[in-house]
Amino acid sequence: MTVAITTLRSTIATALDNPSVWSVFSYPPSAPQANSIVISPNDPYLTTNDNSNLTISPTAHFKITLFAPAYDNQGNLINLEDFMIAVYQKLSASGLVYNAPAYSAPSIITLASGDLLSCDLSFDILTSWS
Repeated sequence: MTVAITTLRSTIATALDNPSVWSVFSYPPSAPQANSIVISPNDPYLTTNDNSNLTISPTAHFKITLFAPAYDNQGNLINLEDFMIAVYQKLSASGLVYNAPAYSAPSIITLASGDLLSCDLSFDILTSWS
């Protein structure tokens, strides 16, 4: 399935939607929130397999960042691991993603509102220019 670049972030957000469990942002919010997913372009953002032929469908590279509350070490990791598995299953079921190799190691983000545990998943989607 290919989706136009202009609607891709919202399509991914819809695929990841789980309102009773987490919030999904198709753009970086002003401040990260616990139990949320942020969809961002990765670097490089768009690539083609043949630079001489722009009619070939490009590949869009994205990163999603998962934010979970930071309680204690064991609670943090169990909560984040469950979150990671649920997100991966939703991406897999969407049929959008063709390559999602690995999550990053968890890290702590310190904010004025408190600490959050986060990790990233980079993934690739075949898309179209329109």
